[in-house]
Amino acid sequence: MSLSNSEEQLMEHLWQLEKAFMKDLLEAYPEPKPATTTVATLLKRMIDKEFVSYKEFGNSREYYPLVKKTDYFSKHVNGLISNFFNNSASQFASFFTTETNLSQTELEDLKKIIDVELQKKKS
Repeated sequence: MSLSNSEEQLMEHLWQLEKAFMKDLLEAYPEPKPATTTVATLLKRMIDKEFVSYKEFGNSREYYPLVKKTDYFSKHVNGLISNFFNNSASQFASFFTTETNLSQTELEDLKKIIDVELQKKKS
């Protein structure tokens, strides 16, 4: 299951805060801030999708993520590779490095990351 764009934006704030009350989430948004009812609706949908849960403190709820950011995005990247690149990470990497405006430094950083992973696989 995935999140809508507005749910992802709210989830980003929750991942960053780790746990938050409604006022904390509203404060995390830039101006113009969404209505409290909008955020409440998003949270309800995210709870139903089992991305978020909460603890009750009297009349207040403290929300927290049930899904790690890395797990969520890993699933999406793997889905992207599967759906658009014939399940080929090499095709994805080729597209990513040729069709984006990566600087030489960024490409060198990617190469270092790959080299480190290759060394781990050899060990």
